Amino acid sequence: MSVLSALREDVHAARLRDPSAKSAAEVVLTYPGMHAIWAHRLHHRMWLRGWRLPARIVSQLVRSWTGVEIHPGASIGRRFFIDHGSGVVIGETAEIGDDVTIFHGVTLGGTVWREVKRHPTVGDRVIVGAGATLLGAIRIGADSVVGAGAVVLHDAPAHSLLVGVPAAARPRSPLDATEHHWVI
Repeated sequence: MSVLSALREDVHAARLRDPSAKSAAEVVLTYPGMHAIWAHRLHHRMWLRGWRLPARIVSQLVRSWTGVEIHPGASIGRRFFIDHGSGVVIGETAEIGDDVTIFHGVTLGGTVWREVKRHPTVGDRVIVGAGATLLGAIRIGADSVVGAGAVVLHDAPAHSLLVGVPAAARPRSPLDATEHHWVI
């Protein structure tokens, strides 16, 4: 996929998921989450090529500009959308699938200080509500919703709704699949 195609895909995804996005130009010019993910693609490539320090420097410059901190080692799928952005932290070994949406204040953090897989893996089409915290090398299955403020410490199967502190997973109901504004 070309860079231009990927950018168009991201803008389209943002317009689909954010009813306040009035135009592609608005998304391109004013969405810090878009700026952060576009920069991440650059510093992730640098990281993979072994240019670790320059990648970290770029990621920290982007953090100061956007309020979104994505470690260059994190793996992020297509059409990732960060709504509002401020306060988002995504750790080094985090893996994020395609069509994932996260809101402001979300942390995908680690729980150990060793060089191992220590950050969450988030499946395709997952929504992570504002202020949610996912900690450790846990897996969140595809098509799940993590409620606002939830603290997730354990794996959750696909099609889960995760709410509470610590979060408890339950199967999503048909209502959850059509209207999740109350969870986010």
